[in-house]
Amino acid sequence: MLRPLTERQEHILGLVVRTYIETGQPVGSKTLVEAFELDVSSATVRNELATLGDLGYLLQPHTSGGRVPTEMGYRYFVQKLLGDFRLPNHEQQMIRHQFHQARLDMEQWMRLAAAILARTSQSASFVTAPHVRPNRFRYLQLISTQGRTVLMILVLHGGDVRQQMLTLAEPLPQARLSAAAERLNALYVDADQDEVALRMQSLDTLENEISRLVFDILRQGDSRAFSHIYRDGLVNILDDEGTRQAVRVLEERTLLSNVIAQALVPEVTGVQVVIGGDGRWEELKDCTLILSRYGAPDAVSGTVAVIGSTRMPYGRNVAAVRYVASLMSGFVYDYYADLNQAALKEPRYERSD
Repeated sequence: MLRPLTERQEHILGLVVRTYIETGQPVGSKTLVEAFELDVSSATVRNELATLGDLGYLLQPHTSGGRVPTEMGYRYFVQKLLGDFRLPNHEQQMIRHQFHQARLDMEQWMRLAAAILARTSQSASFVTAPHVRPNRFRYLQLISTQGRTVLMILVLHGGDVRQQMLTLAEPLPQARLSAAAERLNALYVDADQDEVALRMQSLDTLENEISRLVFDILRQGDSRAFSHIYRDGLVNILDDEGTRQAVRVLEERTLLSNVIAQALVPEVTGVQVVIGGDGRWEELKDCTLILSRYGAPDAVSGTVAVIGSTRMPYGRNVAAVRYVASLMSGFVYDYYADLNQAALKEPRYERSD
């Protein structure tokens, strides 16, 4: 819990954080009074700095020296003092123009988003490709190919199409396969992997075997949610001792997916700021992670983020993540709308006996 501050203490804390971010040097009372023409004495500011230190918001690296923000100080600044910062209009226009020049191509947009975030924030960035969470069944078709071999075509919400060959114990006519597909389409409409596992228990041998394949495909798809991660700007943080381990975080998929899953739980909306690991991830100590979900949280979504030193320009970076996430949401809507329209126009697979 953040301890409440007086209006003057908040003002002084905000000045210390902003000055330290800009200069990288401890901030003293004399510097604050002279640089910002405060209407109080250096002694008064010095007393307030001491109080902020006692409350855990500031740290004094050297006796008789200036103060620097602690993780709690940064956290108070972000939550209470940052305000609604936005990128300048000319930067928004430039970023929007870059996206509009790109083709409606998934990989191109992911790489472009990572590059723009890295350049704008002067930190490292990463973008995860959008995925359906969880994957949900749309419809399937079963096509007899030769003898006992059957082609299963499974279409998922979001436009993904998976094909799987299976070998039956004995040959079956196409009419039997079509009847099985029709029953499964009615049974599994909009089902996720858990719902498929529950409903498949009462099925006969053929439909149960097909259902197991459907379940495996849904499970594998959910487990690959963070398999496509686009990174940029690592060079921006390699020279910073406090954020070198952030590079290792970006290389550890399991840790990264865990951080994203906990920081962006389904009910969380907007930009989230994780400072120093927030006491949950030791690997993020001395780092700040700013991230946001893009797309439709209950349908198709991904993550955009920047990661760097706790001494980063929070207002600018929060604004950059928010703006890029909004553009990516528009891309997802257009991309998957086109895919769904194409899927609806595709002819169903039929076999003439």
